[in-house]
Amino acid sequence: MAFLLVGCSGEESNDGTLNDVSSQPIIDSPASDFVDLNTEIVRLNLWFDQKFEEQLDFSPEFRTRLGDKTDYDRFNDYTAAQQDKVLQWRRDSVAELESEFDYSVLTEDGKLSWDMWVYSLDQAERGVAFRNHGYIFGRGGPHTQFPTFLINYHRVDNKQDLDAYLSRLRDIDRAIGELLDRAKVTSASGVRQPGFAYEFAVTEIGRVTSGVPFNNNDTSPNSPLWADVTEKIDNLLATDLITEEEAQSYYQAARDILSGEVLAAYNELLAWLEEDKQFSSSEPQGAWALPDGEDFYNYRLSLMTTLDYSAQEIHEIGLSEVARLRGEMEKIKTAVGFEGDLQEFFSFMRESEQFYYSNDDDGRSAYLESNYAYLDFIKAKIPEYFGRLPKADLEIRRVEPYREQPGAAQHYMSGTPDGSRPGVYYSHMIDMANLPIYQVEDVLYHEGIPGHHMQISIQQELTDVPRFRTQYRTTAYTEGWGLYAEWLAKEMGGFEDPYSDFGRLSGEMWRAIRLVVDTGIHAKRWSLEQAVDFFQQNSSQPEGTILSEIQRYFTGPGQATAYKMGMIKFQEFRQLAEEQMDDSFNVREFHDVVLGAGALPMPMVEARVQRWMADKLGGGL
Repeated sequence: MAFLLVGCSGEESNDGTLNDVSSQPIIDSPASDFVDLNTEIVRLNLWFDQKFEEQLDFSPEFRTRLGDKTDYDRFNDYTAAQQDKVLQWRRDSVAELESEFDYSVLTEDGKLSWDMWVYSLDQAERGVAFRNHGYIFGRGGPHTQFPTFLINYHRVDNKQDLDAYLSRLRDIDRAIGELLDRAKVTSASGVRQPGFAYEFAVTEIGRVTSGVPFNNNDTSPNSPLWADVTEKIDNLLATDLITEEEAQSYYQAARDILSGEVLAAYNELLAWLEEDKQFSSSEPQGAWALPDGEDFYNYRLSLMTTLDYSAQEIHEIGLSEVARLRGEMEKIKTAVGFEGDLQEFFSFMRESEQFYYSNDDDGRSAYLESNYAYLDFIKAKIPEYFGRLPKADLEIRRVEPYREQPGAAQHYMSGTPDGSRPGVYYSHMIDMANLPIYQVEDVLYHEGIPGHHMQISIQQELTDVPRFRTQYRTTAYTEGWGLYAEWLAKEMGGFEDPYSDFGRLSGEMWRAIRLVVDTGIHAKRWSLEQAVDFFQQNSSQPEGTILSEIQRYFTGPGQATAYKMGMIKFQEFRQLAEEQMDDSFNVREFHDVVLGAGALPMPMVEARVQRWMADKLGGGL
């Protein structure tokens, strides 16, 4: 299935463990023409829940993210053989689905679950040809994800959890080694990331492995992993869950593991990155330069947008949206009395000190206070526009130092379905010059409420669908909703300050530019300089942010197009409903419809909206 382990992430029992459905009976007889629909949908959902449990067995990390401590002592299997095993499991599951159930007698929601399950296999099959086209160890790769996972997701509530933590520390070298083997195969096939991506990875590895116990200089700070494991040991000691003697033994074991096999694994990876970088292109190139590059990019566009648009069509949509948004920005420029053309206004917004917090702890505190103020405002408005409301809490945090990057994108990491871990909106605050004051409101609505936190939390809390649908993600839906949420917040009373409203338009412009630039890079062979220039000519984004964004597009073909294409579809669905339903249209019901089934491919969202309209209008469509 497509699961987003965010970004921009199953129902659980009250004690935080996964419900065991593997012991539930699966009826062997095929459906008949006289099947009881209630019985059949229960039988189907039980089958899906059993298959979801089987799927979780492939990913101890995913279980941990869900708050389940099964297989708590290891990371995933990252070998190519495991990829083959998972794909075959998907094939077998679809074959079993088709043999055990009759699609024609299912309820509409049952058919939706079926379609999503089969869709995931179809996408996986399409991706087999491009399995070696991905860049594994670029910015924010596994070398930072493993520490991030242990620090943020591996809870230590007792001695057994701590033993599992140390086991996972020992497992880092195995996991990195398996991924490195795959990266070497990818490189040998002629697929290499741009030089700057190697540099990002090298820098990040340096941050992970700097300080105690990797460097025992008396003046060295604690490394991120050492700081985390010692804090977790200290907490058990403080609550008398371990003795002082046991604590000392754990400290020594953790030190030995980190300075031994963990450091050795990172050093081996570092040496390979330095060596392989020599063979990368001196100038970054798009997907067109890869083997079967055009087919690969078309696959990525389809995967990310869940739509059937060509690169040229997406490029033209982007150009049209850029032109429209420039017109809206002209209105803001006039409203605030700025004398000069739009390009000069961009420079004013980019360079004027009044639009930036100080680059110190006071500035960072002011930034967080502003975020929480907007969060309080929008929370009060939510019941007017949504019937379904999230239970999970939201926190706003600075990105951890070892993975923080100037100008890198803010992002959201989901909490657990039971609310024991809140959702978190992360922001890179290392350089406040990349966080304009006029964009604070807009990004908060995208990453938090009514954006990612609200959508993902509601999805995770669904109880009337199979568990796999509470964790199923498509990029166009998830990111399209985030951008739609920015637009919706204006309707909800946000962006009263014209400069903040300019920030909203800047956010939408940013995503419109992505349609042009991503297709420009990967289909039209644009250089990095061409892409940066187009971005600067149409945006007030800080230069550091623009460069960081463009580099991101080079290393993730197609992903950047999902935001705007998804937003456009949400707006189209709503406009259609408003026009056809007229006075019977209810915005709260509409939002509940599009949020109430999970993060679907966009054609499935449209079909769901169409069924809702038909029901409301008495079959008049």
